[in-house]
Amino acid sequence: MQATSNQRSDGEANINSSTTLTQVSICAATYKRPHLLQKLLESLNNLTFTQIPIPSIEVIIVDNDSTRSAEATVEALKSSFQWSLKYFVETNQGVTYARNRCVAEASEDSDFIAMLDDDETATPHWLEELLINQQKFNAAIITGPVLAVYKEEQQVPNWIKAGDFYSFPRYETGKRMDTAFTGNVMFSTKLLKDLEEDEPLFDHRFAHKGAEDAYLFSCLNKQGYKIVWADEAVLYEPIADQRLSLDWILNRGFWSWSVHSLIESELYPSFKVQAIRTIKGLGLIIMGFLSIGPSIFLGKSKVAQALLRMYRGMGTLSGLLGRQGNWQ
Repeated sequence: MQATSNQRSDGEANINSSTTLTQVSICAATYKRPHLLQKLLESLNNLTFTQIPIPSIEVIIVDNDSTRSAEATVEALKSSFQWSLKYFVETNQGVTYARNRCVAEASEDSDFIAMLDDDETATPHWLEELLINQQKFNAAIITGPVLAVYKEEQQVPNWIKAGDFYSFPRYETGKRMDTAFTGNVMFSTKLLKDLEEDEPLFDHRFAHKGAEDAYLFSCLNKQGYKIVWADEAVLYEPIADQRLSLDWILNRGFWSWSVHSLIESELYPSFKVQAIRTIKGLGLIIMGFLSIGPSIFLGKSKVAQALLRMYRGMGTLSGLLGRQGNWQ
């Protein structure tokens, strides 16, 4: 993914104009999770707009399962869905193929493409907040929080609840960001016109190991596109049972920090950047190691946080060596 122009098309659609109707394509890739997809679609059907005119919305679902496991779910909701609902199958396996297909199927008239995951649910004003803040800050890319929720029937250990290991960090609305993630993002379609058409938007190197979104938006940030945080644009993500373990938390920490380090190494290969990243990685390992002893007396949540620092530090060093952790 490369830019072909130094001119940045941040530009804004006039969402408050009575004569210009903003058009948005909401996209989600899915793979063998029809029950979660149903909840996502139901939440999108309840999107509400009280501060701006109701935009023209299309919802695009790309099924990465060749057996079309999501088709029945989509078809069952079409008749009662208040927005245009479209379904496509992408048989090339890998998250990058599905996400690129989402972008390819978006209407040519769309002003913005919003992306979220198939296991999330949107709050009623999620899209409205993205649109309002995109215009307020004239951002090419706008992103927001994904908050972890537990199912009522789940037996969640107290140390996991206390540690809140699954939610995205939150920031003040308007904060400039270095990257964004497809779990909650909206970007102007104008930026697509600046990019080389023969380059896939999401890099297929990451098709089966994740981080394709972090890489894309880090590249766009480096090229000068403004990424802004909208803290009111909230999505929720239920935590799957298999993630409720220390092993998953630690491995996820290793993976996510290896990704950040690997991407930074590629985009900013100077000795200074590499040295700073090395020091940060070693610092995390040392701080984590030194805090393990005291944390034993403060409960398992504190022990997990100490170990997580060490794993993040090791992931940082792994990324510097060009090695990405295992995607879960």
